[in-house]
Amino acid sequence: MSESSTRLRPAQPAPAPAATSRKFAVAAAPRGKSKAKSAATPAIEPVRRLGREIRGLRKARGYTLAVLGGKTGLSVGYLSLLERDLSTPSINALHEISRALGVTISWFFDAGEIPPAERDFVVRRTRRRRLDFSAGIVDELLSPSLTGQLELLSSRFPPGASSGPAPYTHDGEEAGVVIRGKLELWIDGKMFLLEAGDSFGFPSTLAHRYLNPDTEEAEVIWAITPPSY
Repeated sequence: MSESSTRLRPAQPAPAPAATSRKFAVAAAPRGKSKAKSAATPAIEPVRRLGREIRGLRKARGYTLAVLGGKTGLSVGYLSLLERDLSTPSINALHEISRALGVTISWFFDAGEIPPAERDFVVRRTRRRRLDFSAGIVDELLSPSLTGQLELLSSRFPPGASSGPAPYTHDGEEAGVVIRGKLELWIDGKMFLLEAGDSFGFPSTLAHRYLNPDTEEAEVIWAITPPSY
C-alpha cells in the first residue's frame, strides 16, 4: 500500500543498482544447463509467457509504453512486441524492465513457473509473488495476475510502519480486513483504529493513509479495483 503506487502503501526504496554478475547467473542458469533440445525448451518457456505479466504490472503502475521505454532505454516497439509475446526478452532487458517497474527479476520468473492449468485461476501459498519495502512492509500478491479488474494483497506491517505523514488520493475503490494486529486508518480526515476481524472500504478518491500503532506486526488482506500495484 503506497502513495507511489497509487495505493495505500509506503514509498518504494530507490531503484536497486544494476544486477551483479551473480544475479544474472542465477537468472540465466537454466538456459545453459544442457545443449539437449529437451532441456532448452522448458528453460525459455517461462520467459516467452511474460508479456501479460509485463503489461499488467505496467498498467497497474499507470505507465504508458513511452514512459516505460524512457525508464528502461528500450524502444516502444520492442516493448510492444514483448507484451504481445511476439519477442523473447533478454536477461538484460528483463532486468531493466523489472527495475523500472519496482520489482525484482524473480517476479517474472516466478510467474513463469506456475503450472499452466493454474496460472489464470490459483495462487499457491508457496508461489506468492512479493514486494519488500524499506519500512519493513511486505506485500504478497494473492491475485493470479494484475490483468483483471481486481487486485488482492496480503500486507504485513511491522510496528510503527506507515504510508507516510501525508495522505493521498487516486482513482478506484479499496477494501480490506485486518487479520491480526491493529491498523490506524485515516480516511478523509477521520481516524479509525481497526483490530483483528474489523474490515473497511472506501473510494480511493478520498484522502487516506495508514499506520500500525501497535508493538506487534499487523496483517491486512487488501482488495483494490482497478489494480494499482
